[in-house]
Amino acid sequence: MVDVGSKLVTEWTARARALMKLVRENGLKKGDVLSVARLAGIVGAKQTSSLIPLCHNISLSSVAVDIELDSALNCVIITGTAKCRGQTGVEMEALTAVSVSTLTVYDMCKAVSHDIVISEIMLLTKSGGTRGDFHRT
Repeated sequence: MVDVGSKLVTEWTARARALMKLVRENGLKKGDVLSVARLAGIVGAKQTSSLIPLCHNISLSSVAVDIELDSALNCVIITGTAKCRGQTGVEMEALTAVSVSTLTVYDMCKAVSHDIVISEIMLLTKSGGTRGDFHRT
C-alpha cells in the first residue's frame, strides 16, 4: 500500500464511464433496473477498498451515478463521479461505481438475453493532487 501520510489534503474528483450494448431489442426496461443499478454503483464505490487489494479506504464526500439510455445506439451509458477531500485520489471509486452499476444491469437483464456487451470502462477525468489533472480527449 502506498504511503500517503506526507501528502497534502486536497480536493479530488474523478469521473468514469462504461458502455453496455444491448443487442436484443427491449433488453432493458427503464424502471427499477436503472434505479437499482444507480444505487448499486454508489454502494460499490463506498466498498472499493474492500474489493481492491491495497486500495486506500477513502472518506467520500460525494458519489453520483448517472445512467443514460441511447436508443439510437441501443446502449446504456453509465457515468460515475466520486469526490473527496483527502490525501489520495478517487479514480478507483469512480471506476468501481460504473463497473458495479454495469454488472447490476447485466444481472437484471440476463433473463431477457445474455447477448449484452460491457465495454469501454474508462477514466474520463481526474482532478486533484500533485500530478495534475487528467482529461480524456
